[in-house]
Amino acid sequence: MQLTGVLSIGLLLTLSFLDSDIKGGITNIKLVKKTKAFLLTWLLTTFAFILIQISYLLQQPLASSFDLTVIRSYLTQTAIGKSYIVQIIGIILLLSVALRRVITTYLGLLIALIAIVAPVFQSHGSSSGRHGLAIGALVIHVIALSFWVGGLFGLTQLSKEQKLIALPRFSELALWSAITVVITGAATAWTRLDSIEAWQSKYGAITLLKISLAVTLVGFGALHRRWIIKSDFPSIFRLITAEIAIMFATIFVGSWLSTVAPPNRVVESTPAILITGIAMPEAPNLTRVLLAYDADGLMLALLIFAVALYIKGVLILSRRGVKWPIGRTLAFAIGISAVDFATSGGLGVYSRFAFANHMMAHMVLGMIAPIGIVLGAPITLALRTLPQARNKEEWGVRGAFIAILHSKLSRIYTNPVVALAIFDGSLFALYFTPLFGNLMQGHSGHFFMSLHFLLAGILFFQVLIGIDPMPNKIPHLVKIIIIFAAMSIHAFFSISVMSATTLLDNGFFALLERPWATDLLADQKLGGSIGWAMGEIPILLALLATFMQWQRADKKEANRIDRAADRAAAMGEDDELAQYNRYLAQLNRRDLSQ
Repeated sequence: MQLTGVLSIGLLLTLSFLDSDIKGGITNIKLVKKTKAFLLTWLLTTFAFILIQISYLLQQPLASSFDLTVIRSYLTQTAIGKSYIVQIIGIILLLSVALRRVITTYLGLLIALIAIVAPVFQSHGSSSGRHGLAIGALVIHVIALSFWVGGLFGLTQLSKEQKLIALPRFSELALWSAITVVITGAATAWTRLDSIEAWQSKYGAITLLKISLAVTLVGFGALHRRWIIKSDFPSIFRLITAEIAIMFATIFVGSWLSTVAPPNRVVESTPAILITGIAMPEAPNLTRVLLAYDADGLMLALLIFAVALYIKGVLILSRRGVKWPIGRTLAFAIGISAVDFATSGGLGVYSRFAFANHMMAHMVLGMIAPIGIVLGAPITLALRTLPQARNKEEWGVRGAFIAILHSKLSRIYTNPVVALAIFDGSLFALYFTPLFGNLMQGHSGHFFMSLHFLLAGILFFQVLIGIDPMPNKIPHLVKIIIIFAAMSIHAFFSISVMSATTLLDNGFFALLERPWATDLLADQKLGGSIGWAMGEIPILLALLATFMQWQRADKKEANRIDRAADRAAAMGEDDELAQYNRYLAQLNRRDLSQ
């Protein structure tokens, strides 16, 4: 099941990034059909694995597992079963989509990645004492391995001519994937094997076997890149065959490892540890909030990836002799640091235990960090540094990115009314429904909630004060109206939270049994007031920035008109104003003559 999933992702990756396209269209129909066949195999093996799991858990013959009632109960009443529902739905969506455009394959690749990592959130790492780091590292580990192994398999499915074109691009992707696999594998092992006795267990022995295979693969990767430089292509394709064999062995060892429970660790069983994965911290103060840290592996990996791409883009421009404004880099760094502080730092730690701290983290993620990220102009940097098309007919990565920016969906999302509805409307949908309490119960829910806050904030402030190119040109007056509307809606939300007489967390914080801030309703009211105070300041700053941008735009327009008038005068012609006045005079004479 895992192997067919990885290979399916590799074929989607090949269609998206490695194979050539013609103006964004997929021409390799044979590869599309093969991708669909592997997706169907992935779906069938998933069903088979579910039946085997039911047989194993209930200790009954496999034939007895073909009971629809039992299957429905397993899929809907167990956490791991629900994750397989996500995987099945994702695969069915991929089978129903026609992979004819590059943009569609990007979406398909994202769906496939969600499908393959969904069960990871219910793996043995979820019971680890550092389950935030363990799960995040394992998710990124699976994604990187899928790109590495699956991408290499997809490369072998191309024609000889296309292989030669795609090989350098895959080599760079494989290098980043190999580094990621090693780092995340080490992080995962560290969270589970923290003693010599643990390494001597069966789980430790299998881990050592996997490490040795990974080191061998990295060695193959080094030879791979050396042969690319020598351009000894017959030899490199023989190397690729051996590399694939060891990769498949690594996948099977990894699958074996996922079925073996890690050594038991002495972890204190408290409500805080059982629910959040970390021990209850002491009552918050400035020092504790600033110094506390518990890595959210998945969010930390995304931030590292974003920073690596940004630094690479700046270095590419530097090699071209183009200076990237230092102010943009600093703004982006501040935004990324704020996200880390609100998710893994002290604010993120305490946000899991008290509503007031959660609301403070929410404001940092949705209001403060997005401003820094938006002012860092990451879209402009990407447009200047993304890989160009490899031939005249191909879109390439940069062309596909431009097409996404100008797509109808992008125009809808960057409509200021839509951005406002997502930014403020989601507050009421989250906090005044059972959704908030349900999402706080698990690491995946908490992660996706934080990610939503961040993305909604980036979208909103990008529409209002962003310096990147946008598909919709929005008048400054409309921006100001949207800002005042956001201020009003946000104030109304905060007052609603402060006025609530019942808890909004569906009993989540009561389950933690924290010894400080025991008045949960008072803590909730404090959270509402914090949301009001912290939310208004960034919006006011956005209002000030909009006024400044409006004034700068008017000045540029006035300068343009002046330059046009000077050019017209130098050529003995009327300027734009004189031409417009003459046009009005002609209309007036026509009216008088009638």
